[in-house]
Amino acid sequence: MFFKRPRMRSKAPKAAGYYLSNRGDESSRAGKSVFTRRALMMMAAQVAVVGTLGQRLYSLQVTKGDELKERAKRNRISKRLLAPPRGTIYDRAGVLVAGNRVNWRALLMPEETTDLQAVIDHFATIVPLDEHDRVRIEHDQKHLQRYVPLMLKEFLSWDDMARIGLNAPRLPGVLIDVGTTREYPHKELMAHIIGYVAPPNEKDVERDGALALPGMRVGRAGLEETQEARLKGEPGSVEMEVNAPGRVIGEIERVEGMPGHKLGLTIDTVLQSQVLARLGDRIASSVVMDCRNGEVMALVSTPSFDPTLFDSGVSHKQWKEWIDDPHTPLVDKAVAGVYPPGSTFKPAVALAALTSGKVSPTERINCPGYLDMGGVRFHCWSRYGHGPLTMHEGLKYSCDVYFYQVARRCGMEDIKKASESLGLGTKLGIELPHVQSGIIPTPQWRRQHGHHWNGGDTVNAGIGQGFVQVTPLALATYVSSLASGKRVHPHLIKMIDDHGRLDGDRFAPSDLPFTKEQLDIVRGGMFAVVNEPHGTAPAARLDLPGIMMAGKTGSAQVKRVSRAMRESGHFNSMSLPWEYRPHALFICFAPYDNPRYAVSVVVEHGNAGAAEAAPLAKQIMTDTLLRDPASRSTLTRGVVASADFFND
Repeated sequence: MFFKRPRMRSKAPKAAGYYLSNRGDESSRAGKSVFTRRALMMMAAQVAVVGTLGQRLYSLQVTKGDELKERAKRNRISKRLLAPPRGTIYDRAGVLVAGNRVNWRALLMPEETTDLQAVIDHFATIVPLDEHDRVRIEHDQKHLQRYVPLMLKEFLSWDDMARIGLNAPRLPGVLIDVGTTREYPHKELMAHIIGYVAPPNEKDVERDGALALPGMRVGRAGLEETQEARLKGEPGSVEMEVNAPGRVIGEIERVEGMPGHKLGLTIDTVLQSQVLARLGDRIASSVVMDCRNGEVMALVSTPSFDPTLFDSGVSHKQWKEWIDDPHTPLVDKAVAGVYPPGSTFKPAVALAALTSGKVSPTERINCPGYLDMGGVRFHCWSRYGHGPLTMHEGLKYSCDVYFYQVARRCGMEDIKKASESLGLGTKLGIELPHVQSGIIPTPQWRRQHGHHWNGGDTVNAGIGQGFVQVTPLALATYVSSLASGKRVHPHLIKMIDDHGRLDGDRFAPSDLPFTKEQLDIVRGGMFAVVNEPHGTAPAARLDLPGIMMAGKTGSAQVKRVSRAMRESGHFNSMSLPWEYRPHALFICFAPYDNPRYAVSVVVEHGNAGAAEAAPLAKQIMTDTLLRDPASRSTLTRGVVASADFFND
């Protein structure tokens, strides 16, 4: 039997076509997969780019749209601050004493030039820059921000501006600007009162960034210094359209700065001029005050200086000349000069005696011409003495021995109390810098300075010598208070922007710790000094009809006169060198029966108050009374009668 072998499946490879066909399909599917991934990646990248771009566009147009719009505007518009006009100052009659005048200047905008130094150098070939300008510009380059304009040159002439205009294409960032500069029409006459302005220093700019603006000035003395906050004003601004290179096309908008406040003073410029003329070339000072309210009508210190020089810069030579001058023209002697008051201090000592009750006004105190105490002889100015004197006579004759004794009885504490209540030895609130308080010494004050107080110190203080020191302003305040019976407070500012000053109540007169009877006794003694026979100041008697003046002389020693010199019988202080001669002083008020004005005069080394200061005070008081509208009509005959006096 035959059996069939089962057919086995062949294991031979399949035909090549078969394999190629299948492999092609697989390859096609793989290729499609790769292409799809790449397309997706490209699409994702495109979406990302478009998304990022969209996000950026959204940010630029929506989120930061306003900011970028402002930036674009700033690229087209150049904006800078403008220095404000400084506040003006007027006297009591509306006469300008400190104002502003136009100042053309060349400014350089650092942001609008790529080579700052090249522009500066080229500018210097057109408008010369001196060494002072170079130093200032170099300093500003180092310390100012680039958006703050550099001032290349100020006080430009018309020729300067024409040359700058012709060369404008080669001076990128340079523009001509108009500002103001300080003007003092009365120059030396008002210098110590008004003061002056000068360019700010680094400390000023750190304190107030607006001071970096071109043309800004800072008060350095007088009212310019103390009223800086009121006078400086608020900066303004200007917007200018510029092209791509930064050249100015035109002005778009200008907002002027807010000017400083306008100040109205109590000073009478005409009277101030008259007082200055009376003092002449003396080294002196004088204050005229309305004794009813403390308004200072004249305040003069000689010699003086020209304040206009400081605005453009004082030369080293001029500054050295002022500093080396022994007569100190830069010092306001009326408020900063301190002097022993001499016998002008005696009315204060008399009031101290009356209020303490330690001396009766009718008690007679003998003057043999000297007082011996502790082995030291204290002399009276009268070699032979005055004999027994009442208080009225003690003031009339200005007896030193009388007031030696009065001071010993009172003691310095009572004298200090009376003096300070009248304005001596205290801080006066007048609106000026560097005002000295003076000194009314006491044993405690002496101990604080490491020394012992002795009886001789009290005796010397009784006649305004020793350690006693006062200012001419304090003397005027003192005599005003005596005259009016009220403690007056001196001040210079009357109006601010056509309104009464805001802190005016601070200067209202206040009560004194003296009775009318006590004040009348002292006033009567001062009246006798000028008007009664043998008073010490007959040269101060007024020539005006119906008007009497009361006053007090003073001669303050600056060098001790030895006993041998006194006893020689030939000593004369005029024989001393000028700097060793006594100061001459005089205080007064008028009219006596209705006091309106008070005057103090101090002549440095003038020797004798009666001979030098009293006649000056008479002239100044006469000028003051003739300036008073209330008294002008009643003094017509007096003007005629004293015509020779006014022509001296």
